[in-house]
Formats: sequence, structure tokens, C-alpha cells
Amino acid sequence: FTYKNLLFCCFWSKVGLGLSFKPNTDDVREAPSLTIIEELVGKGAFIRTFDPVAMGNAKQKLNKITNIEYCNNEYDAISGSHAVVIITEWNQFRSLDLAKVNALLLEPFFFALRNIYTREIVEQAGLRYSGVGV
Repeated sequence: FTYKNLLFCCFWSKVGLGLSFKPNTDDVREAPSLTIIEELVGKGAFIRTFDPVAMGNAKQKLNKITNIEYCNNEYDAISGSHAVVIITEWNQFRSLDLAKVNALLLEPFFFALRNIYTREIVEQAGLRYSGVGV
């Protein structure tokens, strides 16, 4: 993974799955998602995002950002986007239906910032994988 790969896609809509700094909390203090979202929006991206618990707190922290849509679930966030960016390793993100993800995306980009998927599994679903440190 390189941050440059993610920024390369910055003119498209992105999906940030997971807003909290770790799973099973609504705490977004020092969450990498906030920095990533701010950087991408600053480069022209439109963000579609979902977090099972931390959406309220994230909305408060990101209240000045207008290029963001908070979605009802992970598949709603993925639908019509150009890339998936998994930021927090929530259990429900570990069991995504990758064939469905591929069908919902406009482009097959899958950024796994927590490496909860292997390259082989993601690529078998027809997605282009980019993981941290791989």
C-alpha cells in the first residue's frame, strides 16, 4: 500500500469503512479515518462512509466537510463508489461478500488499511487489492 495509490483515485467517490480508531468503540479521537477523509476531500474526493457505532462522533468532528455522505450500512456506502477503503477492522467488515462488493463498485479498487483480507481472496473476487506493507 502506498498513500499515493489512494490519492491517485482522489477525484472519485471513496468508501471509508470504519470511522472509530479501533473496533467496538465510538471513540474517534486521533482516529486515522479523520485524517484520511480530510486529505481525500481536500484533493477533491467525495466520501461515502459507514461505521456501526461511531457515526455520530465522526459527524461532529467532520462537521465542516460537505463532500461526505454517512450511509446506513457498508453495502449502501459501497454502492456507486469507485474504491473501498477499510480503515477500522470491525468484525462485520471481515466478512464482506466480496463478489457483492465488486458488483456494487464502479471501479474495483480495494484498499485494506488493516490487512484483514489476503490479496488472493480479494483478487479472486475480481477486485484490485492494495494493503498496508504488502
